[in-house]
Amino acid sequence: MKKPSRTIIGIAWLIFFVSILLILDVRFNGENSLISRTSTPDSGLLSEFQEKISNIFKKNSSQYSSSRIVTRQQVVNEESTVIDAVDKVSPAVVSIVVKTVNFDYFSGPTTSDQGIGTGFIVDKNGLIITNSHVVDDPSGEYTVVTKDGKTYEATKIHLDEISDLAIIEITARDLPTVEFADSDNTKVGQMAIAIGNALGRFQNTVTVGVVSGISRQLQAGGGFGGVKTYENIIQTDAALNPGNSGGPLVNSSGQVIGINVATSIGADNISFAIPVNTLIPILDGFLKEGRIVRPYLGVTYTMVTPEISEIRDMPVGAFISRVSPESPASRAGLLRGDIITKINETSLNGENSLSQVIAKAKVGDMLKLYVDREGKEEIFTAELEAAPENLQ
Repeated sequence: MKKPSRTIIGIAWLIFFVSILLILDVRFNGENSLISRTSTPDSGLLSEFQEKISNIFKKNSSQYSSSRIVTRQQVVNEESTVIDAVDKVSPAVVSIVVKTVNFDYFSGPTTSDQGIGTGFIVDKNGLIITNSHVVDDPSGEYTVVTKDGKTYEATKIHLDEISDLAIIEITARDLPTVEFADSDNTKVGQMAIAIGNALGRFQNTVTVGVVSGISRQLQAGGGFGGVKTYENIIQTDAALNPGNSGGPLVNSSGQVIGINVATSIGADNISFAIPVNTLIPILDGFLKEGRIVRPYLGVTYTMVTPEISEIRDMPVGAFISRVSPESPASRAGLLRGDIITKINETSLNGENSLSQVIAKAKVGDMLKLYVDREGKEEIFTAELEAAPENLQ
């Protein structure tokens, strides 16, 4: 058998190198390459092979390029959303400061200002919202510091300890204000932005997270051993620190959805806020009356949730443990041990507690109460009154 001639071997090597060049040219230069433009009809099988290789590389290149572009755009949009929301709200966020007296052995008593909480402006003529536990010391000398560094004395403080909210009056005009959202429409997973005076020192600190849960119930301990129960509050993983209390929790549109109130000790990224819809009727009543006026039924109760109902074989509703004397509930005929299952057309359950329904009503409203008394349903009518000023 004869050995291949040098001419045949040379042609074979030439075809091999041309094929390699065609593939590399398509990979790096695409359809507009010089080799691609000068290919002749005689290339035949080689051109078909080139096209297949080219399509494979094009698909891979397009896929990775597209993924990088989408990811980058998403980050930019999210950053812009947070920045815009903070720019909108932060001018109306204030720090709450109290004057403290310290004693030094050599220099004697000295006074200093200490940041203790946060608030936000709801009226341009000087109304500020915060938590009542931030400003509940009757002897405290409180001042408000705005974002631009101006300081105002708190001329009047109105407390609503039931809801843990307070309204502070200052002498000022043309202040920036916040915008409210409907917190009943808050969804788990939506963006949540907290702004506050972190640790009482870092004014207008911003933390970002999501709404982790809604309609939570929480018991929080006070500094003197008291326990406060919060109903229907918002849970978020936006970091809150001491000093954030009373500050706004806002959505991606820069609207307030809650008032930051507590963080969970011993757990990371579990914080809570009072829904802003709890504040709105209190604020509306204050603007009309010049004081906090709460509708009052006059009962102490515990909610029987669907889970408790199934275990205890009790109807879902508000179990009355105490009826206050001379209260609307007492005059209506309610007794200890009654379970209010429905008020007007609203059933009391895990989503609607008794206090929520009462908070949305007004003084003078007539309520139709559906009550389970020893297994039988009875109907009572109660007229809401203004809560006594000394009620806590």
